[in-house]
Amino acid sequence: MGSPLAEHLEQLALVDHHVHGTWTQDADPARIANAFNEADTAPLADPTSAWDTQLGFAVRRWCAPLLDLEPHASPETYLQRRAELGELEVARRLIAPTNVSDWLVDTGWSEGLTSPDGLAALGGGTGRTIVRLETLAESLLPTLVDAGDWAEAFGAAVDEAARTCVGFKSVIAYRSGFAVDLTPPAPEAVAEAARRWHAGLEDGRAPRLDDPTLIVSGLYAALRTHRPLQLHVGFGDRDLDLASVDPLLLTDLLRRPEVRGVPVMLLHCYPYERHAGYLAQAFPEVYLDVGLATHFLGARGVGVVARSLELAPFRQVLYSSDAAGPAELHHLGARLWRHSMTQVLGGWVDAGEWSLDDARRVATLVGRDNARRAYDLD
Repeated sequence: MGSPLAEHLEQLALVDHHVHGTWTQDADPARIANAFNEADTAPLADPTSAWDTQLGFAVRRWCAPLLDLEPHASPETYLQRRAELGELEVARRLIAPTNVSDWLVDTGWSEGLTSPDGLAALGGGTGRTIVRLETLAESLLPTLVDAGDWAEAFGAAVDEAARTCVGFKSVIAYRSGFAVDLTPPAPEAVAEAARRWHAGLEDGRAPRLDDPTLIVSGLYAALRTHRPLQLHVGFGDRDLDLASVDPLLLTDLLRRPEVRGVPVMLLHCYPYERHAGYLAQAFPEVYLDVGLATHFLGARGVGVVARSLELAPFRQVLYSSDAAGPAELHHLGARLWRHSMTQVLGGWVDAGEWSLDDARRVATLVGRDNARRAYDLD
């Protein structure tokens, strides 16, 4: 029998406020291994190296029993059993136990992945859509006759998306980083940038949007809807410059009047979770999570969860998995977050620093209630 706090966390239905779909087709060992490495965008020279990581060990510890294997089964045994079951059955077994009530799915990356409804069909609960601004922009560009009309057309597309989505996301971290001018760009500059981008159309397809003028203009279009705005922060693949995605670089943006009253969600944050915590204390609009980091850090995830609860007000900390692809990541996002919260909050209760009632309340705020309030899910 677990502790009262552990039991509370197990029964708590989570809101995964930032997640992607799971694979829809069977995957071979090399694809699985590469999905277990976030930072290296090239195929791993030795796919077996992905298993000698905190994530690899966590998969063998927590996911193996759900595939009818002993904890810590060898990678070879695990992969063989996974292949026997097939991707769909693996997803059913690993996602259903997450006990997630709401999946807020970033649909900007969706090729080969389940839709929000498809993810909910596997895991239970409700699938909801987060619209990625850069993907929306890239789909809009080929429809424009005069790219000088970009700002008006994109604003209208954002307003239309806001009617059905629960929030927006930007990957400005990958496209330009935060060390750019984050003030609203002049209309003339936006029109000129849009025309340059439009000139690069090939076969009716937009080039990757990486112009900071257009990206920043898109941020303000989203802010005007007052829907929550998610921003990737910190750890990601090597396409980004980690030094340029420190959330402290967003301070001037967060001071602007356009941000007042709009939830700004700092995603992942590792290794800048303390910087994000400061911003959450400084600005009531700022929320943070340590999704992605929890499963990649495995047994060390307890530390990042603890650091996320240092400076930040507890009403501004959220749960997410940022799982994408293999269902192991969806399972571990929830499993390791619950385990870490039990260890962190339980330690404070055992030391007499917190009451059990307060620990339960904070766990509920972070795991569910903060997201329900910020995204207006009730």
